[in-house]
Amino acid sequence: MKNDKKDIRALTKQQLQEFFVTQGDKSFRGSQVYEWLWNKGAHSFEDMTNISKETRKMLQDNFVINHIRVDLMQRSSDGTIKNAVKLHDNLTVESVLIPTPKRTTACVSSQVGCSLDCKFCATATLKRMRNLNPDEIYDQVVAIDNESRLYFDKPLSNIVFMGMGEPLMNYNNVMKAVEKITSKDGLGMSPKRITISTSGVPKMIKKLADDEAKIKLAVSLHSAIDEIRTQIMPFNATFPLQDLREALEYWYAKTKSRITYEYIVWEGINDKPKDAEALVRFCKYVPCKVNLIEYNPIDDGQFQQASSQATHMYEKMLEQNGITVTVRRSRGKDIDAACGQLANKSS
Repeated sequence: MKNDKKDIRALTKQQLQEFFVTQGDKSFRGSQVYEWLWNKGAHSFEDMTNISKETRKMLQDNFVINHIRVDLMQRSSDGTIKNAVKLHDNLTVESVLIPTPKRTTACVSSQVGCSLDCKFCATATLKRMRNLNPDEIYDQVVAIDNESRLYFDKPLSNIVFMGMGEPLMNYNNVMKAVEKITSKDGLGMSPKRITISTSGVPKMIKKLADDEAKIKLAVSLHSAIDEIRTQIMPFNATFPLQDLREALEYWYAKTKSRITYEYIVWEGINDKPKDAEALVRFCKYVPCKVNLIEYNPIDDGQFQQASSQATHMYEKMLEQNGITVTVRRSRGKDIDAACGQLANKSS
């Protein structure tokens, strides 16, 4: 039977207050319920213990809480945790908790599947089913925060939108989720601890700058040569590097926030000196840092991690040109939780 009740978390605090007034109650009751929904993460109306049974029944009759459910939790030998998250319509996304001695980071999804077509990413093999709602993004963060406290005895410190989906293709819902995560009514996290990672959608990068988002920006780059980037990320034909560069210059002019380039070096694809030289040139346009990421195979064998000599060549060339570079070792590979591996194999 189809459930036609509205998800109560689609209402703003003001709308909730107005709803209670129409029911002959006081507006502060709406504030109480709002706190239960966002600050306390209530999964059901029964959880709202300081609200009368009659009021809880009335809410039950009018609304639902479409809360996510962690369907399967896997723990890697390196401590990484992957959640298979079941949504209210039985679709599944994945999110990851990455612990280090100083911090715990949540890697969250923004779409079921992905609307882009990066050849090296497992998520791209899943067609995009739908965008996630703000509350579904928020719930992933709450679940990982709870796991961080339970297993690592510390609250979640950072969030990266690097899970399934292209966050800037679900812009409004992602930004509403960020607003909730950073609000004192929500988790109260600093926006400076949130990074949105995009494959590079120029128009939306400019919108992010215009909206004065205080978050950090990362770009999944992987080649600074158009022909090569289009081979591995075909949408680059629509959003070429010149357009991306202009959008990033616009972002920096507006925000003064340094950009992070995520970059994988593959054997036979982008492992030559000319590739590193092109990256150095691209890095000169806007203040940035580069993360050289270890590649995580996705079964088809088309892409292979480049030699350590090739990675070292990149590292050396970037450093010689005064560009900050970090070589990132992948986490959670044994449970398919590493970068580019999220494909709902567990569901």
